[in-house]
Amino acid sequence: MTVHIKRVYEPPSTREGYRVLVDRVWPRGVSREDAVLGEWARELAPSKELRQWFAHKPERFEGFRRRYREELSAHTGELEALRKRSRRGTVTLLFAARDTDHNNAVVLAELLGH
Repeated sequence: MTVHIKRVYEPPSTREGYRVLVDRVWPRGVSREDAVLGEWARELAPSKELRQWFAHKPERFEGFRRRYREELSAHTGELEALRKRSRRGTVTLLFAARDTDHNNAVVLAELLGH
């Protein structure tokens, strides 16, 4: 099982396999062509309320992780589909946040068995 995470603003690479944007809002300044996506999984993104509460403050990350996992429990089908895809080949979860250590893609990768 191979799951990577990467900022959507970084240029795509041929080794990234299936690229999935996991943000609810489309990233500013990135065209759909430049993103080179296999999928935009908005349903796996944190809710607007959770995203606003978190506000990318590292001290809130543990609370964010817990609450986000709770939200994702309502999307077991989508998670399982992504997990199956990662068993067949590389999946790269794309996110727009500046903080590469404290974001929803990190939590999602953990759940997928990264």
